Order: sequence, then structure tokens, then C-alpha cells
Amino acid sequence: MPSVRRAARIAVMQTLFSYETHGGEPKEILQYVIAQYPSNNNILPFAEESLDGIMTHRDEIIPKIKEFAVEWPIDKIAPVDRAILELGVFEMLYSKEVPPIVAINEAIEVAKEYADLNAPKFINGVLSKILEKYCTHRDHKTGAAV
Repeated sequence: MPSVRRAARIAVMQTLFSYETHGGEPKEILQYVIAQYPSNNNILPFAEESLDGIMTHRDEIIPKIKEFAVEWPIDKIAPVDRAILELGVFEMLYSKEVPPIVAINEAIEVAKEYADLNAPKFINGVLSKILEKYCTHRDHKTGAAV
């Protein structure tokens, strides 16, 4: 069984995937997804905070993905990979609770479980480049401002 935060990340990834492929209201989709988890009350706060943050900053997150996934137009990136990248970028750049290196590691672990075999390497490459360019103001291990 994944940790509470990992389960929340997976729920958010599934929500973003569903939202992108089928449309709908992201918060309603998240409620449905979380209802499938046995310990859904534990993951709800972190999942809601992450989803709200992603939706709030999506207009800033997508261009950063485009900037470093130059070989892949955003609409050609697999929806699962895009959802994992959006979550990873949000955690790296906007979450005060998650150190950037943890965000990358978690994105890779989710990709190993839910995406194709090449996705973890691709996601690691994009997020590592974002880390190098945009996270110089944070300690990569602790997430603290430096």
C-alpha cells in the first residue's frame, strides 16, 4: 500500500488524466477517484491542495513543460505523462511542503507504476531541467528558501 502522500499524488494524476481526456469538473473527478481508496479521508487534504494548486498555476506549469520537452509537443505527450509532469512541476515550484528533489523522485515512482517503460526517464529529464533553471532559490533536499 502506498504512503498517504503517494496515494494522494496518484489520485491527483488520475484526476488530471480524466479531466484532460474526458473533461468535467476537476474537484468532482477527484472526489470520485478518492472514493475508490480505502483510506480516502487521509489522502483528501493533500490531494485537494495539490489539485487546487495545479489548476491555479496551470497556465504557468504547461509552458515550463513545453520549454524542456522540446522534442515532444505538449499535445503529443501521453496524457498520463503530462499529468505526472504537471504534478511534479507544481510540487517543485509552488509547494512549500515538498522539496524539489522529492517531487522528482515521487513523479518517477508514479511513472514507473502508471506510465510506459520510457516515461520515468523522460519525466526525470524534464523535471531535472526545470529544477536546474527554476529551483536555484531553494535547497533541493529540504525545499527551504536559500
